[in-house]
Amino acid sequence: MSFLDKIDSPTDLRKLQLNELKALAGELKQRILEVTSKNGGHVAPNLGTIELTIALHYVFSTPNDKIIWDVGHQCYSHKLLTGRRNRFHTLRKYKGISGFPKREESVYDVFGTGHAGTSLSAAFGLAKARDLKNENFNVIAVIGDGSAISGMALEAFNHIGDSQSNLIVILNDNAMSIGRSTGALSNYLSAITARFTATGFYQRLRQGTWRLFGKIFRKTSSFWRGWASRWERGIKSILTPGGYFEDMGFHYFGPLDGHNLKTLISFFKRLRKVQGPLLVHVHTQKGHGFKGATDDPERFHGIGPFDLETCAISSCAKESYSQVFGAALLEFAEKDKAVVTITAGMTLGTGLTEFKKRFPKRFFDFGITEEHCVTFAAGLTLEGMKPVFAVYSTFLQRAFDQLIHDVALQKLPVIFAIDRAGIVGADGPTHHGVFDLGYLRMIPNLVVAAPKDEAELRDILYTALQYNNGPFAFRFPRGSVEGVKISAKPSLLPIGSWEIINKGKRIAILGTGSGVRIAKGALMLLGRKNPTVVNARFIKPMDDKLLLQIAKSHKVIVTVEENYLAGGFGSAVMEKLESLGIQKQVVRIGLEDKFIEHGAADKLLELSGLSAVNLAKVVASLWLAKK
Repeated sequence: MSFLDKIDSPTDLRKLQLNELKALAGELKQRILEVTSKNGGHVAPNLGTIELTIALHYVFSTPNDKIIWDVGHQCYSHKLLTGRRNRFHTLRKYKGISGFPKREESVYDVFGTGHAGTSLSAAFGLAKARDLKNENFNVIAVIGDGSAISGMALEAFNHIGDSQSNLIVILNDNAMSIGRSTGALSNYLSAITARFTATGFYQRLRQGTWRLFGKIFRKTSSFWRGWASRWERGIKSILTPGGYFEDMGFHYFGPLDGHNLKTLISFFKRLRKVQGPLLVHVHTQKGHGFKGATDDPERFHGIGPFDLETCAISSCAKESYSQVFGAALLEFAEKDKAVVTITAGMTLGTGLTEFKKRFPKRFFDFGITEEHCVTFAAGLTLEGMKPVFAVYSTFLQRAFDQLIHDVALQKLPVIFAIDRAGIVGADGPTHHGVFDLGYLRMIPNLVVAAPKDEAELRDILYTALQYNNGPFAFRFPRGSVEGVKISAKPSLLPIGSWEIINKGKRIAILGTGSGVRIAKGALMLLGRKNPTVVNARFIKPMDDKLLLQIAKSHKVIVTVEENYLAGGFGSAVMEKLESLGIQKQVVRIGLEDKFIEHGAADKLLELSGLSAVNLAKVVASLWLAKK
């Protein structure tokens, strides 16, 4: 029996010796690789935190002591050690365990996470509540250097350091967010870590100096300890980032080797008795112990199934929408020097790798800083640039205020290329892009569009680059394209125009984005029943003229959208009809008022009623009812 098979909770972990813990680390790595190679998942982040996770649960009395994982995409070892090893094979599958911390899943998952930069604020609130209730337990927040640069994290750093609350911040420094970390703070941490963690110079100097002072000032301990503490702080300010954090009010420790169990356990045991806010700077390697992930940590950040032997990643023969977008943007940027692009730590995921290589001066990756990205883009437009912010739908919502006040209010022509719109699958509710139509549609001066396929995606991007009357947002799904032919020359689409796909009678299906594909599939299943199918590629503004014609010539309108119904495209159609004084039955197909769990995207869409089969049933029922 392996060591992992004996662990049902951290209590069992604490019975092991150091050499057994090292063996356990290897078993955790193997189990994570076995499952993620079949299910997909966040491979590189989790391999980088195995030893850190063991040390935390070994030293601290969880679940009484509370650990909050920032983002949470490094929590697989945590799940394996906290009673979920027998269900770990269900990772990211429908009705299986989540790939992120989830409060409903375990008492050890203290705070649900999935977006970056939230751990410090949550941990600070937890610590303050503990103090107000006169309770006694440790609160530990684990945050990566890629998340630590986000605005919310910096706000929390500012207040925690001034609070004197007992709170431990583990800064997991691996020089990576999804891709390479960017910015001055990340560069500062990386340079110091590379210089001193590798050589151990600082730690040896520190320990040697304390031994020397101990011999010299043995009889006047209070004097020499005060003097030596001041000396240490001075040296720390020169040699490490400690001065920066200590000036903010933290007690700084590190840099530590995040893969050395003995060092981590020793330090964590000593930290339990230190009062005030502490910052432990830990250096780890993303993908540690697996060559595929260390060679390409960005690609292995979050991936589908892969081959354990060759490290080859399973892929579809078709291009993805992200790749088509990236190629189109590169094409247009070749002809227009005003085109620049921005991403928030997702160069590979948003299809911008080639753009970065071809136009490095016109490419900006600011890491996990969506608010900054949006307002930076607004500033670029003031001098005639054409910024395209490529961002996942779920992450754009973090910059909602900037969308309104810094862009739309001033009618600045920022382009928002919204990737991963709709159901994204195994990453679950924190990553589904199902809110954007609702929150974008309400913003004045903003054009909102959704292409039906890859050819129209290119046309809409081209149209957006020619549009100068305000911001322009378009959404497209994750996954493979439809496989349609893309013309040599892009088309300029009239703003607000819709397209009739099939001219039928009695019932009109208005699909937007992926809803058009579902509508076309339903049309094939309906046989002699022949509804009209419309590609409603513009959600705002709408094609008022065509909508009016449809309303007058059809008995029922059915809308289809891969978005929440509340405030979405269907709601927009109903509102427009009301404003035109038209009473018409509108049946809306979309997502109901509940969070969508994780699982295979096709399965989740089917369960949500977003399938050709379900739409055909709805239309057939309406057809009979309206005879």
